[in-house]
Amino acid sequence: MADEAKPDADTLQVLRDLANRLRIHSIRATCACSSGHPTSCCSAAEILAVLFFHTMRYKPAEPEHRDNDRFVLSKGHAAPILYAAWAEVGDVRRSDLLNLRKIDCDLEGHPTPRLSFVDVATGSLGQGLGAACGMAYTGKRFDKASYRVFCLMGDGEASEGSVWEALAFASHYSLDNLVAVFDVNRLGQSGPAPLGHCTDIYQQRCEAFGWNTYVVDGHDVEALCHAFWQAAQVKDKPTAIVAKTFKGRGIPKVEDAENWHGKPMPKERADAIVRLIESQIQTNKNLIPKPPVEDSPQISIKNIRMTSLIDYKVGDEVATQKACGLALAKLGHANKRVIVLDGDTKNFTFSEIFKKEHPERFIECFIAEQNMVSVALGCATRGRTIPFVSTFAAFLTRAFDQIRMGAISQTNINLIGAHCGVSIGEDEPSQMALEDLAMFRSIPNCTVFYPSDAVSTEHAVYLAANNKGMCFIRTSPSETAVIYMPQENFEIGQAKVIRYSVNDKVTVIGAGLTLHEALAAADDLSEQDISIRVIDPFTIKPLDAATIIANAKATGGRVITVEDHYREGGIGEAVCAAVSGEPDIFVHQLAVSGIPPSGKPRELLDVFGISARHIVAAVKYILMN
Repeated sequence: MADEAKPDADTLQVLRDLANRLRIHSIRATCACSSGHPTSCCSAAEILAVLFFHTMRYKPAEPEHRDNDRFVLSKGHAAPILYAAWAEVGDVRRSDLLNLRKIDCDLEGHPTPRLSFVDVATGSLGQGLGAACGMAYTGKRFDKASYRVFCLMGDGEASEGSVWEALAFASHYSLDNLVAVFDVNRLGQSGPAPLGHCTDIYQQRCEAFGWNTYVVDGHDVEALCHAFWQAAQVKDKPTAIVAKTFKGRGIPKVEDAENWHGKPMPKERADAIVRLIESQIQTNKNLIPKPPVEDSPQISIKNIRMTSLIDYKVGDEVATQKACGLALAKLGHANKRVIVLDGDTKNFTFSEIFKKEHPERFIECFIAEQNMVSVALGCATRGRTIPFVSTFAAFLTRAFDQIRMGAISQTNINLIGAHCGVSIGEDEPSQMALEDLAMFRSIPNCTVFYPSDAVSTEHAVYLAANNKGMCFIRTSPSETAVIYMPQENFEIGQAKVIRYSVNDKVTVIGAGLTLHEALAAADDLSEQDISIRVIDPFTIKPLDAATIIANAKATGGRVITVEDHYREGGIGEAVCAAVSGEPDIFVHQLAVSGIPPSGKPRELLDVFGISARHIVAAVKYILMN
């Protein structure tokens, strides 16, 4: 171990030379595409060289190997130096570096998992450490493996609250397999970072959050080697390495100068800069990364089946929120890699049922929703777990950036949004999710489930667990009747026509609580000799357009949508988009408008025009006009 703590002089020189080669690659790549962040790369060159060619253990030919150490470049704008490191390792052709940011090249402006060596997309700053926490938690608690996780952050992103959520999480769970490196190069995008080069303040803050912390010269490869070695000896604490660096290191008149962020070197200067850096290189050697310890278990997260039959009976009164908690607990028995994360709402979301039955696979993330989503993204990487994130749907709005970055990361995480709509009643509008469908419908490749009873909720949970891509399941606290038989089959993108006759005059589409209001309205109208068709969409995205159009045409082109959600981005607009090519179909939307007050659930449904009484009135109005 002595060589890891204090490498010999030859190794140190090779590391210095590698750092300079990484600088040269970054300068040339950004110059070739006339964009990018070479100065941000140059400050991190020694850090990358030491990590990739001395400290980290991994298989260069198998970047996605489950036993490799993980690396997260949270300061994603420094992507060229990450690509340069993998070019030196041999996984990227050096000639491809000159295609940086081109449309036919996967070496994008910020890293994405289109590349085999990238686990999570970064670039929206402040999110990498949370994902690294998820990877480290998985390694320590689920895989019980030797791999370690390294996260490189910029000093500017340390202003993001999500960074400090992650620091608190890692300390709370004693993630001693996690190392966070702060590249303190003093300069942000438009001016100096708030703490400048005050590395002592970074150290004090990290230590206050319970981290073992070292301050080093970030351009001294020997000091970096020693700090990373020290970090590996520490038990029960994560380690932060505060590295004092200089932006644009090695570039005359650019190093530590303002107004160079995101600017490539001028082409007329680039060659001279490269020759200057090349003149400092003394060797042409490379270092072979050490192989990983191969002790991660082989697992399977595919083709998960229900372990027991659904035992609800038609007419049982069960809230979809509770049915979801029960389904998660059952799913946990079907596969040992199912995990649940909650943000201190488990007694409302019923994820406490999962915790009781599978305590070792429940992650309490406390009131830190941004970090909770990032942790889930990290847990899901390399197919190590099947994460379900559970909280009030309204609180997921503050994690929207993490969610959209999850889509860019091509993640397979599932989010459960509870406590939806005005039907939660007295809790007032701060707790009422009325924008969540719009939010998740806007996410690429996200499946949006809106189950309407306990049976469909259980199916939604199992379908989400087996589905590729992100999923959102919307649930409610109000008890509603079970309307489906246990043996009913559900599929993504397949609606259910649950009230039907040849005499139907209008098609009504509702989901969750409003589906039950639509059924109540159908009963009222039938006593007046008016028949309506009722459709449960089950998934709002993808929407079963074919079923909706066919039934709309069968009822004279008359459609009513009713939803416990704002009009903007909800079920009504989804249906309107689906039938937009059908000139003879008219859609009348019933949705929440304005900001609701507190009140009884039944009162609020009525006040905002989405109760059975208002559906009856809307049907009559359409038929009269």
